[in-house]
Amino acid sequence: MNKTNQVLSGLTLLDLTHMLSGPYATMMLSDLGMTTIKVEPLDHGEATRALLAKDPNNSADGMGAYFLTLNRGKKSVCIDLKSPEGLEVFYELVRVADVVVDNFSVGVTQRLGIDYEKLSSINPKIITCSISGFGSTGPDPLRPAFDQVVQAMGGGMSITGLDKNSPMRSGIPIGDLGGGVFGAMGVLAALTQRASTGKGQHVDVSMLDAQISLLNYMATMYFLSGSVPEPIGNSHFVHVPYNSYPTSDGHLIIACIGDAFWGRFIKVLPLEDFLDEKYHQQPVRLAAKAQIDAAIAENLKLQPTAYWLKLFQEAKIPCGPVNRFDQALSDPQVLARNMVIDVKLENGQTVKMPGIPMKFSSSVEETPDAPPKLGVHTDEVLREMCGMSDEQLTSLKVKKIIQ
Repeated sequence: MNKTNQVLSGLTLLDLTHMLSGPYATMMLSDLGMTTIKVEPLDHGEATRALLAKDPNNSADGMGAYFLTLNRGKKSVCIDLKSPEGLEVFYELVRVADVVVDNFSVGVTQRLGIDYEKLSSINPKIITCSISGFGSTGPDPLRPAFDQVVQAMGGGMSITGLDKNSPMRSGIPIGDLGGGVFGAMGVLAALTQRASTGKGQHVDVSMLDAQISLLNYMATMYFLSGSVPEPIGNSHFVHVPYNSYPTSDGHLIIACIGDAFWGRFIKVLPLEDFLDEKYHQQPVRLAAKAQIDAAIAENLKLQPTAYWLKLFQEAKIPCGPVNRFDQALSDPQVLARNMVIDVKLENGQTVKMPGIPMKFSSSVEETPDAPPKLGVHTDEVLREMCGMSDEQLTSLKVKKIIQ
């Protein structure tokens, strides 16, 4: 892929990440044009390479769905970072790079000699970003964490589901993905400041912090009221009707925010028990939420989703089907926005993946290249970025410093 016309072209990222949160952050930066060099251990590479790699339903060209998606468009360089010579090779890359991202456990970069203090002494303009479960400060930064741990600790699980006795995680791994999004955002913010100061800095992203941030106005409501919220399923604590309702062939979301929408809604679905003018007032509807929801469900289940969608959309009432993956990924709006892309692998096979959600008016949106085979770019990158000769590369390979 030619990245010269993308928004982050001209910037180079050294990617030390693994699993999901870190690779998702660097995937987004790579998708936007940053040259992203995945620095991997020798022999087996990043651990996610093996995940689902032999699953006949969820792999292609020897790579599983995780690696295929998260590492599209990146380059792979194999360096033994635990050896002194390998570290020196990495430092040479750091001299000409812009960003280094990792999601190691806290303390690992210091032990390896690749923390911000060390790397900034080599390149004062370098920006480093570490994504971890709990960040590098606080009473217990060394505590291990994965997606569901931070989903639980961040409060989101306590308000997800039907009742307080059955906490439910998000079906999407928002603990990991949230850390990745904030990691990418932190890198972009640091790059913006570097443009005016000429200096790099370290970005410390905690997955738990990200989950707390996503509580947003609901956290403020708790601080104001002192009331601890509980799960209310798909309904809303203020607006009525605002819920998922069964149809004859699926489920439909209706989201009437404000009294004006109720006026339109009751014309489309004239519920006999709720035609009184008093129901045009939100407090009255909220008091009768259970009865209104039951009446809506009783009516909507008589016809298919498409029937109701047409009526409510014509009345300009916010609504939408509860789509399965096959429906969501074939939605005309989704396809028109290029949110399903075809990534061509090295073996000629094409794999469909989610597209890039940010659209820019003055840059070209490119389809990412295939995810890299292990170490396939080692020679190319070290020649171009570090000026290494064939003799130097051969010597490092013989010593098992690079691969």
